[in-house]
Order: sequence, then C-alpha cells, then structure tokens
Amino acid sequence: MEGKNSSAAYLALAVLAGVLLVLNLGIGSVNIPLREVLSVLAGKDGGVSRDIILDIRFPRALAAAVLGGALALSGYLLQTFFHNPVAGPFILGISSGAKLLVASVLVISMKQMLQPGSAVMVGAAFIGAMASMGVVLLMSQMVESMSMLVISGVMVGYICSAVTDFLVAFAEDADIVNLHNWSKGSFSGIGWGDVAMMAVVVMAASLCVLLLSKQIAAYQLGEAYARSLGMDVMGFRLLLVLLSSVLSACVTAFAGPVSFVGIAVPHLMKRLLGTSRPFLVIPACFLGGAAFCLFCDLLARTLLAPAELGISTVTAVFGAPVVILILVRQKRGRIR
Repeated sequence: MEGKNSSAAYLALAVLAGVLLVLNLGIGSVNIPLREVLSVLAGKDGGVSRDIILDIRFPRALAAAVLGGALALSGYLLQTFFHNPVAGPFILGISSGAKLLVASVLVISMKQMLQPGSAVMVGAAFIGAMASMGVVLLMSQMVESMSMLVISGVMVGYICSAVTDFLVAFAEDADIVNLHNWSKGSFSGIGWGDVAMMAVVVMAASLCVLLLSKQIAAYQLGEAYARSLGMDVMGFRLLLVLLSSVLSACVTAFAGPVSFVGIAVPHLMKRLLGTSRPFLVIPACFLGGAAFCLFCDLLARTLLAPAELGISTVTAVFGAPVVILILVRQKRGRIR
C-alpha cells in the first residue's frame, strides 16, 4: 500500500512540476500562448517567442527546478544531522555564509573588471558554507538545547548578512543593483552554461544522498543504534555536512540565499507520502522542492510585473507558516 501511495505522490509531483515549468515558459511580461510554447519546445521556429523561451525563460525555469530540489535535500540532510525539524541552510546561517564569500568574490572581480566563472562561484560558496557550518557545529558543542542552536545559527546568518551589506557598499554604483537583487535571491540572468554546471553538481550530490538512504534511516533511529549496525557515525555525519554544504552552496552561488524551502518542503513531503522512510522521502523532496520554487518564481515574476520580487520574499510567505505549524505541533506534543 505504501508503494502505491508513493507512486501516486511521485506522479502528482512530476505532473505538477511539468505544468509549472510550462507555465513559467509562457507567462511573463510577454505572454506566449501554450500552443506556441509547445511548438518552440518541439523544435519548430517560433520567431521572437523562440528567443524569449529558449534564451531567457527555459534556463531560468530549469534553474529554479534544479536549485529548488537542491535546497529541499540540503534541508532534509540538516534536519537529519541535528535531529531538529526546523534546521535548514537559511535558518542555520549556512546560506548567509555562502552569500558572504560569493559577494566578496563578486565585489573583488568587479573592481578588477573580471567575470568569475561558475566553478569559482560554486567553490567560493562552498567554502563560505563550510565555514558557517563549522561555526554552527562548534556552537552545537557549547549549547545543550536545539532551540539555542537555531538561535545561534540565526545570529551567524545576521552577522554574515551585515558584513555582506558592508561589502556591497564598496561596489560601483552600476553594479550595486545587480548585487542587491542577487542578495535577495533571484533566478534571473541564468544561462545554459550555468544550468549545465549546477545540474552536474546537484545531480551528483543528490545521487550520493539517495545512496545513503539506508544509513540515514539507521541514523534517524539514534546514533547508538547506527553504531550497533557497524556504521562509522563520525564519518557519516561528516558526509552529511559535506553534501548539505555542496547543495546549499550551489544554490547560493547561482541564485543567492533562498529562504524556508529547505525547512518546509521535507515536512510537506513526509505528510504527502505518509512515511518518513528516506528512500521514499529523498526523491519526493527533490520533486517537491522543484515544484515549490517553480511556483514561487512564477509569482515573483508576475505579481508586480514588470517589476520583480526577490524569490526569498515569496518563498517566505509560503514556507514560514509551515515552520510555525511545526513549532506549534511540537509545543502541543510536549504539553500532552
């Protein structure tokens, strides 16, 4: 029965993501009819519409899908690592650490009239994410309660964001707008080369996460139980940190910090599937994160068109209530 429910859920998520992908290609400051969108995707000449779809909207939509899936998986890994339902790359300050180093690279590059490549951006974001994760792990050894750990992560995030804003002040006037938009989270300006780079990194990391599903299931039952099965718990925890940092760093490098996706989506997927088995939840997290970010990006582009909202503004509107609901349920569980 569980397998049938999972298959139906996967099908629904895949269809939803596909529909949202097509909607993202057709809806915008210039609306393109569905028939014309499908014609362009089929390889037929679509004139100006073809350029809009293939050069601007399609790579952006694919980026939203890939990076949304990466965010959801990163949040799932962090929740597993800390045994905390509200752990996520944005809440714990990991995204902010990645943002700080990427912003530093961008400001320095702009001063030198250079254009950093995708690999440099991902590398800088990974180093920043790992540095922030190191601070959070250090704090986890110093504080006893998980609530204090979350607060510490939020403070780390604020500090990194403040330093980032300070660095942006040194950018040239013409570059400040681009840096400001990136710091608020945005999938705009992403090309096919960026999509190829992020797809390789995210898919490789996601495959590793899926291959770890059995170990994750054992770890979720407790470290003592995992050790009794012969697991190298320290090595496994290190692997969780590395994979989570790679996924969140890739998102920050290309789209800036995106909030609440990593917290909300894993919980929504567990409720949708009716199970917490990692082998089933991991693919659902990726599909759910992709659909969630496609939906939010569509709203970000169209609600105030031709102006564009930061993607984090929209994801917070839908993701924050999920976090509040999680905290309320935890509180009720303690009272009972």
